[in-house]
Amino acid sequence: QVQLVESGGGLVQPGGSLRLSCTASGAIVSINAMGWYRQAPGKQRELVATFTASGTTTYADSVKGRFTVSRDNTKTTTVYLQMNSLKPEDTAVYYCNNGIDYSGTYYPTPRWGPGTQVTVSQ
Repeated sequence: QVQLVESGGGLVQPGGSLRLSCTASGAIVSINAMGWYRQAPGKQRELVATFTASGTTTYADSVKGRFTVSRDNTKTTTVYLQMNSLKPEDTAVYYCNNGIDYSGTYYPTPRWGPGTQVTVSQ
């Protein structure tokens, strides 16, 4: 069984930065595919960024150029989401999903972390 835990959320002013981490433990050696999602109050969960060990990353248009997803080079059970130039509309609970890498494309699985709150406000 695989457990996922997100960390790094918090309160930040507009224009600020945060780095979220998702660490996997249990029956896993390395994260080969990861999806970062977010859910704002009253809205559906949306896909923000994806990573595959094959080298493919994708981003939602709303975060492109501001967010970067990467895997720790030494601790390959940890994936980061670097968030820069944060906006109030980035406020949400952020979740990681340990997916599968199929031909360089991320596919989600039922493996979710509990989420971490990100609030962007003055």
